[in-house]
Amino acid sequence: METKFFTIQQTAEITGLTAHTLRYYEKIGLLNGVHRDSNGYREYSESDISWIDFLLRLRITGMNIRDMKRFSHLRSQGDSTIQARRELLEAHQRTVLAKMKELKKNLMSIEEKIETYKWMEETHQ
Repeated sequence: METKFFTIQQTAEITGLTAHTLRYYEKIGLLNGVHRDSNGYREYSESDISWIDFLLRLRITGMNIRDMKRFSHLRSQGDSTIQARRELLEAHQRTVLAKMKELKKNLMSIEEKIETYKWMEETHQ
């Protein structure tokens, strides 16, 4: 089976990142081993795009670039780092769950305030 490659522009469109961000991610070590064609242009594989998607999920859930770089570095070292990667993700999971708990608490407070204002509107008409 032949590997399908995507240009940096196609990859940007697929991932929602800019070409500049893709180059930056490569420069800081989040994307390792991006294939180059005979002219030196980047060619992203479906595997690269899956990895970028996972990086975006980490970023969206609040993981900082330093920890993302650490995770990427561990990943590039192979199977000997599986436990360290799992532990890093578990720590991030705990952080995300704590943020979700805090957001839920704040959302409940907002909902209570909305109900108070609805009640006030009804009683003042």
